[in-house]
Amino acid sequence: MSSSPGIKAREHVDMMYISIETAIALASVLGNVLVVVVVCVNRSLRNTTFCFIASLAVADIAVGVLVIPLAIIISLGLNTQFYTCLFLSCLLLIITQSSILSLLAIAIDRYLRVKIPTRYSIIVTQGRAYVAVCLCWILSILTGLVPMIGWNNRDAQGNLSTSSEIVCEFTAVMRMDYMVYFNFFGWVVVPLTIMIALYAEIFRVIRRQLNQRAEATCDGDRDRYYRKELKLAKSLALVFFLFGVCWLPIHIMNCINFFCPKCYIPKSAMYVGIFMSHVNSALNPMVYAFRIDRFQVTLVQITRRCMLCKPPEPTPCPNSTPALKKKEDVNL
Repeated sequence: MSSSPGIKAREHVDMMYISIETAIALASVLGNVLVVVVVCVNRSLRNTTFCFIASLAVADIAVGVLVIPLAIIISLGLNTQFYTCLFLSCLLLIITQSSILSLLAIAIDRYLRVKIPTRYSIIVTQGRAYVAVCLCWILSILTGLVPMIGWNNRDAQGNLSTSSEIVCEFTAVMRMDYMVYFNFFGWVVVPLTIMIALYAEIFRVIRRQLNQRAEATCDGDRDRYYRKELKLAKSLALVFFLFGVCWLPIHIMNCINFFCPKCYIPKSAMYVGIFMSHVNSALNPMVYAFRIDRFQVTLVQITRRCMLCKPPEPTPCPNSTPALKKKEDVNL
């Protein structure tokens, strides 16, 4: 018996979805593994900011290794027990939340660096940065596992026994009021709003300092310091901007489904929203490679040594500012 056209079309869509997701997963894993390697290899990048960037890279690796495969499994509608499906869905939220909190930690770190440059190295130590990274992940796990303790769709499934199986779909186990009110408004909108305010203040402070230096026509070390800060702040703000652009569509569609149940959202639009949220993990390494000079140099050295089997080229001495380094940590 030949398959109906509807089934063939569905299989074609599923194969396209799986193929695109697989490509995104590979790009995300390879790119972010390189980010972690670069941070480990280059001693000048082993500072608090790149500690948070490495944490974000680990979350993006987890997107490629865990989130995308789980998303594919859930999209296929496999039969599983309710809490098995719910736990798999919670893992997706944990990784997403860790990315948001890592971005927030980066924004706070840069804010402190330009707001209190002379006391920054005293207040923001490497040990405190490690503690902050651990807190980000612990908080992500706690908020992501909230549905496991009751805020889920089990009641909507009727009288399920512990051994009963359901078709594993994200919307079948996850309540939309949790996704909209708690996850989106509480743990996406609020951190993004704080980050917008922080980056606005960062750019305001840097511009003011550069204008003061221009008027004074002196203190070249400080001028170079703030110009470096401005360049790095622009790069990290771009990472934040791309995160918002990639993740907001799927959350907005969730809001539409929740507040307007009769509104129709095409499945293709949902797929595009999912793709955008996942492809964000593959974009961050490109931003670092094209926007951060020392990252780019180290990446080229690793490529020459490991892939092209060539000895690394000697790098020029960094344009350090000894007079300023006595008062401030200028390693960006």
